[in-house]
Amino acid sequence: MELTEKILGDLIEPCIENNSLEMYGLESLKGISIQKCFIQTKAEMSDVSLLPYIKVEPDSFAYVPTTSRNGGKITIALNQTDNTYLVSSSYQVLKIKDKEQLLPRYLFLWFCRSEFDRYARFHSWGSAREVFTFEEMCSIPIKLPSLPVQQKAVDAYNALNANLATYKDGLENTRLTCTAFIEKLAKEYQPEEIGPLIEESDQRNNDLKVKLAQGISNNKYFQSPVQIGDNRKAAKIVHEGEFAWNRATTRNGEKISIALRKGDICFVSSAYGVFRVKDNDKLIPEYLTLWFNRSEFDRYARYYSKGSAHEFFEYSDMCQVKIPIPPKPIQQSIVDIYHAQYERQAIADRLSNTIKEICPVLIRNSLSEQI
Repeated sequence: MELTEKILGDLIEPCIENNSLEMYGLESLKGISIQKCFIQTKAEMSDVSLLPYIKVEPDSFAYVPTTSRNGGKITIALNQTDNTYLVSSSYQVLKIKDKEQLLPRYLFLWFCRSEFDRYARFHSWGSAREVFTFEEMCSIPIKLPSLPVQQKAVDAYNALNANLATYKDGLENTRLTCTAFIEKLAKEYQPEEIGPLIEESDQRNNDLKVKLAQGISNNKYFQSPVQIGDNRKAAKIVHEGEFAWNRATTRNGEKISIALRKGDICFVSSAYGVFRVKDNDKLIPEYLTLWFNRSEFDRYARYYSKGSAHEFFEYSDMCQVKIPIPPKPIQQSIVDIYHAQYERQAIADRLSNTIKEICPVLIRNSLSEQI
């Protein structure tokens, strides 16, 4: 069977019905992520009327026409629930006129491709802000396979998402178990200062033999640095199993950037602090990481940071941090749970990346299958 060639405007129509009867409240109000999904709105809604907000019914799309400063993507999402959402009147809402020609979820796969992001950016117009209008959306040419072929592509996509949801459920269960275990230890063991169990490291990259530069995210992992200082000889070396942290805590999202080094030796800014655990039989580094990852530690570090223009959490402050230190077997048991959580997260991330990459493949296969 040959492909049907259409202009998207022949298949879609705008939706402009607002919340005039106030049937929907704040719980229905949504924003849209560049990951192409609806999210809870981040707007301040105190004393804001929801009357002009536009309804997004099931199987309807909404997108943000402004495409500038948006990571090269267009923010668009499909309401795949049975609930009606509300979005800002600055958004464009649309739906498919005839589902016997085009399935909403197949069109969503089409929108999820990087090719569509590039098309939308190229056809956005404006000066201070570039906009991808509904008229431009309607002018897009599209080739349609038969409904069974469309459904086959959608089913493959849904199967991957179901697998991802399963792993995320397992990940959340593991995370809750880990959190409960930590709370239990906090009640059963008297907190001790970690100062006697750690030692500061101040090894510099004097010979420039260490080539790998790293920074630290406030989400507690090493990453490529935003910038590298000119004096690399002054940079501090971090070996596997050592901790490094950004002593400056101001303007850091109320978090402290600290991480345990896993992998190749690297160097970090000379402004960072570095330390290691002296006796792994007394304190397992990964166990200490679990405590550093808690929001309670972020609050603690911010509270005890000192300074004027910049506030710092120094090594002396680190030494005064108190945590419960149970026997090594108990520490290892919670570390094992943490590793299971980490592995599940890695699988979930791989699946998520696969789903992002699979959309153009599914579309190409559906078109070639029809020829």
